Amino acid sequence: MESPLDTVFAALADPTRRTILAMLLEDDMAVTDVADPFEISLAAVSKHLAILTRAGLISQEKRGRVKWCKLEPDSLREASVWMQGFGQFEPVNLDAFERFLEAELREDET
Repeated sequence: MESPLDTVFAALADPTRRTILAMLLEDDMAVTDVADPFEISLAAVSKHLAILTRAGLISQEKRGRVKWCKLEPDSLREASVWMQGFGQFEPVNLDAFERFLEAELREDET
């Protein structure tokens, strides 16, 4: 069973999902508006949204016939605190950190 922190980092590992989160920083958005700038199907965007929702990074609610997405910034708190712990040693190289996380996730799958 994955920890909540693992789920958040796994969700953040994908550039499409990071872009979606950046879009939601502006305001709540309808699912169709979230999907609009991407050259992938609405079904694929919905899968990304489901992963973000499962990680607690966004919430989704139906308003009338439209499904809306909302950023849940508090869910990033644990990840932020964890990463800040590395700041006392040296600045975090995010590229190296991403490679580390990918290796750890691959290792956990085996």
